[in-house]
Amino acid sequence: MGRSDPRKAVFSAKLGLALALISLLIFWKEPFPDISEHYVWAILTVVVVFEFSIGATFSKGFNRALGTLSAGGLALAMAEFAHLCERAGEPWDEVVIVISIFTIGSLATFAKLYPTWKAYEYGFRVFTLTYCYIMASGYRTNEFIDTAVSRFFLIALGAGVSLLVNVGIYPIWAGEDLHNLVVKNFYSVASSLEGCINQYLDCIEYKRIPSKILTYQAHEDRLYSGYRSAVESTSQEDALLGFAIWEPPHGAYKINKYPWRNFVKVSGALRHCSFMVMALHGCILSEIQAPADRRRVFRDELQRVGTAGAKVLRELGNKVKKMEKLGSLNILDEVLKAAEDLQKKVDQKSYLLVDSNSWEIGKPPIEIHDPQDFLKTEDPYAYHGYHSFSETLLDLGKSRTTESESTNLPVEGTNGLHKSLTRQFSYKPERMVIPDEADTYKSASVLSLVTFTSLLIEFVARLGNLVVAFEELSEIAKFKAPPTESGGRVEDEICGMWTRLCRFLKPTSRNDQNVLV
Repeated sequence: MGRSDPRKAVFSAKLGLALALISLLIFWKEPFPDISEHYVWAILTVVVVFEFSIGATFSKGFNRALGTLSAGGLALAMAEFAHLCERAGEPWDEVVIVISIFTIGSLATFAKLYPTWKAYEYGFRVFTLTYCYIMASGYRTNEFIDTAVSRFFLIALGAGVSLLVNVGIYPIWAGEDLHNLVVKNFYSVASSLEGCINQYLDCIEYKRIPSKILTYQAHEDRLYSGYRSAVESTSQEDALLGFAIWEPPHGAYKINKYPWRNFVKVSGALRHCSFMVMALHGCILSEIQAPADRRRVFRDELQRVGTAGAKVLRELGNKVKKMEKLGSLNILDEVLKAAEDLQKKVDQKSYLLVDSNSWEIGKPPIEIHDPQDFLKTEDPYAYHGYHSFSETLLDLGKSRTTESESTNLPVEGTNGLHKSLTRQFSYKPERMVIPDEADTYKSASVLSLVTFTSLLIEFVARLGNLVVAFEELSEIAKFKAPPTESGGRVEDEICGMWTRLCRFLKPTSRNDQNVLV
């Protein structure tokens, strides 16, 4: 774990340093001896507030400070009210304290369940804890004000030490993690798309589909884990977004109120595309597969669309990583042209995508003017089926040989318990094959190629929404112009003052002087 993410080791050391610094309060004696008696509140604050990222630390610190202040003020007001009630009789102050604890605890717990206030859930917990502690402890010592002030001071001290150590030593930003996660999803979906196309065209089938894939669990299959990581990253993105909005401008994210929500929006558009990749993988996992000879007919067009689509995803991923805008050329030109060529090829070779044995060509429907004549006609819409002339020319019957039929069948089923559609008439030689059942399978196997093609074209159509979301992000976040359009201005922006001064003072060579002369 330390090698995969060294930041975790650094974070652990930073937390230990903060605890060591705050534990010095144990030895505090003057001028406020009460601090050494209640130092535990500062230590608890460090343990609770100190989070992995800067945004999470700021969020926890704000919630703890807000909950402590509001609860302390309310507890002091309620303590004064209890003292007033004490004049009426001995038990009335106790009744007021118990009723106030019940009321405040119930309302605070109900409020933190409100969806809009979910980000302040920790603040409500601190509010409830602080109020109950001040009321109970103040009643015993009869020092409500001292209890509230000392608790608030120690909590503020613990939160301040946590922020200084966490921000000052190797800061870890949630915004950067969100940025890197979105870039990683682009590359993962692109790899899965290429893998789906290559496996489908190479007629690679699973001998036995892993049970984890069937139940949509984590699996080592790269093709499967690529798009799954993009689909399953919603909760992680929401958590990082909730912390990133608390972080101040830093590094490359110097805009006040940086548009982190647009990063999540771009990731959502990418996830919308990854659903199509998931469906393409489902075609590979399907037991009903298209014949290999039919796939070879559309091999070049399918390969072009898959390669161009993966290229678009990687290009957008690089742009997000470098925080650059798109160039003047349309990034979708190549993939749209490839998809158009694929659609034309499907239209030209549409006769390969149906089983010609089931074609019915005959007399056109009889026009019936009187509804009573319809009852006299045996079947006015009956079509007399016979093979088309195109089948004779193309000799499609050769493709329905025993060898081609065997390529449609998976080597093994998904498991040994359930019977598949393919085995119903293929793996039982003692059972007579029903012709209609076999024809149904043949039609479904050919139509699976249509499904794969239409899903790939739909993926290309969804890329448009992804590009629009990226362009919106690049404008709001003020991404830099691409190097081809900005020329030398990018270098000027990257170079600092000292670099420019050194270049100015650097002596020129003789060749440069001759050129100047």
